[in-house]
Amino acid sequence: MVDIVHATAERIRKLEVQGARNIAIAAIEAIEEMAGKTKTKTREEFMNELVEARDILFASRPTEPLMRNALRWVISSVESSERKKANDLARVVSSCSCEFLRSLEESRECIAEIGAKRILDGMVIFTHCHSSTVTNMLSKAKQNGKKFEVICTETRPVFQGRITAKEMLELGLKTTFIVDSAARPFMKQANIAVVGADAITSEGNVLNKIGTATIALLANEARVPFYVVSELLKFDPATIYGEYEAIEERGGGEVWKDAPPKLKIRNPAFEVTRSNFIHGVICEEGVISPHSINEVMYRRYPWVFPVS
Repeated sequence: MVDIVHATAERIRKLEVQGARNIAIAAIEAIEEMAGKTKTKTREEFMNELVEARDILFASRPTEPLMRNALRWVISSVESSERKKANDLARVVSSCSCEFLRSLEESRECIAEIGAKRILDGMVIFTHCHSSTVTNMLSKAKQNGKKFEVICTETRPVFQGRITAKEMLELGLKTTFIVDSAARPFMKQANIAVVGADAITSEGNVLNKIGTATIALLANEARVPFYVVSELLKFDPATIYGEYEAIEERGGGEVWKDAPPKLKIRNPAFEVTRSNFIHGVICEEGVISPHSINEVMYRRYPWVFPVS
């Protein structure tokens, strides 16, 4: 197994690569590099190596359907190829990887165009954590001449909200940074709340950074529209068949490095936001109801679903 796969998995595990989109890109690039350096000769050897790499990357984060769907796409394309030699199959991996990354970038730009239309002059945008898809949408709105400001939560315990705040300032936007526990009074000042997603289930529920469900509840209380901005490929088809999306729980040292020895610390990284609190999902298909996610996925990405 080429070291790049293990190294990438470790970077993902340690949060050196953050954001579902960036994780998917890193995994695809690792698989492509591994294939290009393969020492295997036969189709069977190559496929075994590819599957082993997939499993290592899958295990790096339990809540990353975009990465899993990306690797499924590449591997299924290789499996359907009639080529026999490992070097020829490596070229299939390379071409499929390029195609997927190009499609991902096109989706990102499409989402930005659609979402930017929901941003109006004078709006106050409330957001939580960091999502490159969200920040790209806000960047597009700024490019289109919209004048608005942003409220960012700090997003404990790893403070991903600082990334968002810095990017908003770089765009020249008036930005307010708040502690997570101040979300309720500041939500009352907002016109719209937007967050990213790490996973979307068959019920239209969304898994995202811990605290997202609280933001959704506060938005509902304040009658502020709450939107999820996400690529559709963050949908997890396993949830159709009864599986639950895993909630990663990280070490207590992220919360309190020098905590008293007998203190029990819980540190869930994600949580579920129910579909009935979501005003709409802004995706490459448009602004859709979370309840229509299965229909949209079957129409746009049928290869995601296992063939019975």
